[in-house]
Amino acid sequence: MTRDIPEISLQRLPIYLNYLKSLPEGDKYISSGAIAAALGMGEVLVRKDLAYTSSSGRPKVGYVRTELIAAIEDYLGCNKKKNAILVGVGGLGSALLSYGGFAKYGIDIVEAFDSDPEKIGTSIGGKMISVDSEVASAVQKYGAVLAILAVPASAAQQVCDGLVGSGIKGILNFAPVQLKSPESVVVRNIDVAASLAILASLL
Repeated sequence: MTRDIPEISLQRLPIYLNYLKSLPEGDKYISSGAIAAALGMGEVLVRKDLAYTSSSGRPKVGYVRTELIAAIEDYLGCNKKKNAILVGVGGLGSALLSYGGFAKYGIDIVEAFDSDPEKIGTSIGGKMISVDSEVASAVQKYGAVLAILAVPASAAQQVCDGLVGSGIKGILNFAPVQLKSPESVVVRNIDVAASLAILASLL
């Protein structure tokens, strides 16, 4: 699958998907104009974004809703199971383990890891928590390609290096630090506190 789609367009595809799935089952067709109006976007922008998927609109009626949903899910890889691990089971890590929304995108957090002896051997959200020294073996065992990093900033780069060395290809980083990684590894940094501060500054 080509990935020449602009990142901002890629970020909007899940928004379209969630909206389309929220519509009544009896709604067979949906136009780009209707999607744009519902989401407060421009119609031309919506059409351009959806053009990256395999679905195409029909004259006068628009898209077949179920076909458009399937096309977006296929583009996002929702139907291809991807195993992930989580490192750092503090407050945020625990909340992420309890969150059930990953499955709709084909992502399964297969195991979590922490350095706290009191957490080892317990489980959260049905996910076992193991000692962090076993990360590499778990990546190989499950064929995991994704990792969620929810450790303190001081430990983040070292953990990142270990994940890269174990074969992880994508890291979702919640630690408030910019990670260094090879170009072959995709890192997305999410600083919740900074994002909230930016939002507050716009008020």
